[in-house]
Amino acid sequence: MKKKKLKPIPKFKSEAEERKFWETHDTAPYVDLSKAQRATFPNLKLSTTTISLRLPLWMLDRIKVKANKCDVPYQDLIKVWLAEKVG
Repeated sequence: MKKKKLKPIPKFKSEAEERKFWETHDTAPYVDLSKAQRATFPNLKLSTTTISLRLPLWMLDRIKVKANKCDVPYQDLIKVWLAEKVG
């Protein structure tokens, strides 16, 4: 199999400029994904914050039933619903 020549990745002045570039360009001409390796970030800080939310028991029970029908954890279902509303 013949290797295709990859285009050089441009130098960017900022992360915003790089983001804009990759939003409009496919990576295929620039990156050989067959050589990709899984990255791990052991010291990565979570980007979520724990909150306390008081709900009536009946409401929480109904949320848990809906989550069970969707086969997802109820906290994840609540996050999806909130994301749709603030979205």
